[in-house]
Amino acid sequence: MTNEKIKLNGNCEGKAKEIERKILDAALEVCKKGEGALFVIGENVKYEKLIQYNFQPFNVLDKGGVKILTGIAMIDGAVIIDKEGNVKEYAVLIKNSKAFMGYGTRHAAAIKASQNGNTAILCSEEEKKVKIFKNGKYVMQIDSLEKGIEKKTNHIAIMLETLGAGLVGTVGAVTVAPTLGVALLPGVIVFGGSYYALKKFFKF
Repeated sequence: MTNEKIKLNGNCEGKAKEIERKILDAALEVCKKGEGALFVIGENVKYEKLIQYNFQPFNVLDKGGVKILTGIAMIDGAVIIDKEGNVKEYAVLIKNSKAFMGYGTRHAAAIKASQNGNTAILCSEEEKKVKIFKNGKYVMQIDSLEKGIEKKTNHIAIMLETLGAGLVGTVGAVTVAPTLGVALLPGVIVFGGSYYALKKFFKF
């Protein structure tokens, strides 16, 4: 691989991380307000508009983009964002999602929308937690009420890029938890006091 290609790949990964960080900032803000929301990052998501509106697309990296994103996210329905950070639609219903016992329609929509290489970031209004889904799997949970959590979104975004959907399953909860002291749901990394231990693990 040439130096030019390496630089190009690095720029692409850096942009993807920055886009996810901005969306995480918006998601944490929504959760702290006690509201629910669903952000979908990716392509080929089947949806329909819940309301008709005139909408001028913007990018999450634009100045003031996070503030606008936070506002539209609290309207009922999902926000659709492409992998370049362009906000394409909001207040949409994800098609063909099936509810699971014990979970609401937003969780079902997150699972469905995160398929085919997409990422879904869900704000749970009841729990005040941000839940992240990749490739149809629930992979991460962040407590929006943890002190100073908003300062960690950059590192969380880096880890999100590193994780993918299968890492925890591959490594195994039994292996990861005793080594790092990480609180785990089955197959799900939970960000809390053990965040720095996780950071060191992935650096290693």
